[in-house]
Amino acid sequence: MSAKAEHYDVIRKPVITEKATLASEANAVVFEVAPDANKPQIKEAVEALFNVKVKAVNTTITKGKTKRFRGLMGKRKDVKKAYVTLEEGNTIDVTTGL
Repeated sequence: MSAKAEHYDVIRKPVITEKATLASEANAVVFEVAPDANKPQIKEAVEALFNVKVKAVNTTITKGKTKRFRGLMGKRKDVKKAYVTLEEGNTIDVTTGL
């Protein structure tokens, strides 16, 4: 499988948080993905970029918060995250990069 440019457009960056680290113990990796990406696209992109077998993909959309910046109201962007569960024996080390 070759990594196409559209795979890099689907997967933006890995999410490295305490919750994502707990998910990695269940053989799952968390990525920030494009808002218009669907589950089959995410599965195909992860399998192509990292050479692993994907078991399941769960997605969540976090709505952007309204925040105050220098007295003016602003809004953070909406973020779509994908929890990618890998087949047994497959791993992704997100600290190394691509």
